[in-house]
Amino acid sequence: MRKTTTLQRVAIPVIGTAGLAAFSFWIEALTDWRLTIFGLMILLVVYYLQDGIVGFVRKTLNLGRVCVTKVNTEELASHTRQDDAVAAAVNEDAGTILDVRNVLMQFSGLKALNDVNLTVKRGTIHGLIGPNGSGKSTMMNVLTGIYVPTSGAIEYEGQSLSGRTSSKIALSGIARTFQNVQLFGEMTALENVLVGLHHTFKSNFADVGAMTGRYRREELAARERAYNMLRFVGLENSAAEEARNLPYGKQRLLEIARALALDPQLLLLDEPAAGLTAPDIRELVAIIRKVRHHGGVDRASYGRRDERMRYGIGARLRTEDRRREARGYSG
Repeated sequence: MRKTTTLQRVAIPVIGTAGLAAFSFWIEALTDWRLTIFGLMILLVVYYLQDGIVGFVRKTLNLGRVCVTKVNTEELASHTRQDDAVAAAVNEDAGTILDVRNVLMQFSGLKALNDVNLTVKRGTIHGLIGPNGSGKSTMMNVLTGIYVPTSGAIEYEGQSLSGRTSSKIALSGIARTFQNVQLFGEMTALENVLVGLHHTFKSNFADVGAMTGRYRREELAARERAYNMLRFVGLENSAAEEARNLPYGKQRLLEIARALALDPQLLLLDEPAAGLTAPDIRELVAIIRKVRHHGGVDRASYGRRDERMRYGIGARLRTEDRRREARGYSG
């Protein structure tokens, strides 16, 4: 997923920055209208130029190229939909990895989850969508042991999750990301992924203190695996970068890489597209497809409500809105 640097890729941001600086200097005399003009520009970019001003310029310059490749793009999209449909048909006969039955989550008098039933089969992508406050994140917290349900049963690979702590649930094969990115900002991207590989270390404090051969071998193997996880999500060139310095979209991908380091059988992504730009969402969709199709990390379940994302990924959908429920397949 490494991007090739071209003269156009380097020149356009420089030209855009110079143009914006010149425009700012030009309207400096309009003291009363300056902030209003900039405010309108921000609204224009947010609502109509989701790829940014530079992205709009790139698209304008590449119109000719788009016309040439339009047929191939449509053909590729058609093949992708066919692949998703085939995967869905195959996975109809797959075993159940998660079974949620009659789950109730009550906070005093508020029922955040009320008689929820959910089945996720192996090898599928399952989307949980709904408005704010419908209980999507609460469901994620219940599945990962952060909340203990008031009543109901949750089985993972045929075994009840009742009484298990969050750490034991994670080590059993359920990994997750969070609605608000939870990273160690002062640690590098590689070190953040290494946190997810703690379960691979068998060394004790004595091994670490004495830097024994076993500890060095385990650390070397863990670093190699962490780098492979970064490569999987396209962040290998940012391995030494502190997490807090990464763009927001890359931080989302880093959190997914850390979750994948647990080698999960079930991956829960809580609103992974929240706050992402259109290009970031396309990159995220591609990575979720890779997760499904690659052995060892091919089972994913995610919870989110971004309409731009769900129709590009081929997912079983469940809508949560109090007691109303709708199920379907998005291909």
